[in-house]
Amino acid sequence: MKRFLLFTLIAATLMQGSAKVMKQQIDTMTVATTHIASPMTVTVAVPARYLSTMDNTRYPVVYLLNGYSGGYQDYRKNMRLDSLANVHNIIIVCPDGRDSWYWDSPVDKSMQMESCIVKDVVPAVDRELRTRANRDSRAIAGLSMGGHGALWLATRHKEIFGNAGSMSGGVDITIPRFHNNWKMKDRLGTYKSNPKRWQNHSVMSRVSTLKNGELNLIICCGSEDFFYQANENLHKALNARGIDHEYQIKPGGHSWPYWRSTLPAILDFFDLHLAR
Repeated sequence: MKRFLLFTLIAATLMQGSAKVMKQQIDTMTVATTHIASPMTVTVAVPARYLSTMDNTRYPVVYLLNGYSGGYQDYRKNMRLDSLANVHNIIIVCPDGRDSWYWDSPVDKSMQMESCIVKDVVPAVDRELRTRANRDSRAIAGLSMGGHGALWLATRHKEIFGNAGSMSGGVDITIPRFHNNWKMKDRLGTYKSNPKRWQNHSVMSRVSTLKNGELNLIICCGSEDFFYQANENLHKALNARGIDHEYQIKPGGHSWPYWRSTLPAILDFFDLHLAR
């Protein structure tokens, strides 16, 4: 019995020693993965109280996904992640989307981003940070490509994410004028040769898999955004299936001024639903 207790104590000490020590509110973390070509770097923001040696709180986590041509530093450069972490009392994690659309690409085996996020990043964050490691305390949101990615991942992994949001999401990739844009054909092959594959990789195709109450959903888009109609289509499809969701449209385009003004509303929505 004593030997068992000693082993347990040593194991717990080793686990604590491997955890990331946050010395500042915003930092980066590297996650080993075999699902993409190189290790994943993520930005991490924690509330100020997290840094206190007296604090042993476990926090909900919000994953924020960047848009096309962006990266893990986008939100840090364009928003005060430290303030948002303080106000909402959450850990914020920003992975590096690498123009992946957050799919496991069927044509590029070095770009299995869906698997990287759910099999590598989420477990590493829960292992290294003081998180509440359950779906009800986990949310995912994103902008543009990342809005699509957030809804794609949440609807396909409801056991991992209980809350999801999209800003200006490219939620219907089958619209013809989008087919040659944003490296989507590099990830899926051309639409002409693979229309069914494109349909199956669009968030719109996920609506039929949902049951009301499975996810807490918020969808936001600017009324001048080129993805506005795609978001309208998604809103109508969710309504037709009887899926409760928050839908917010206000003036704005596909730009950081709109996203800066909208992300707080999404985090407010998550505040109402995240388990603490």
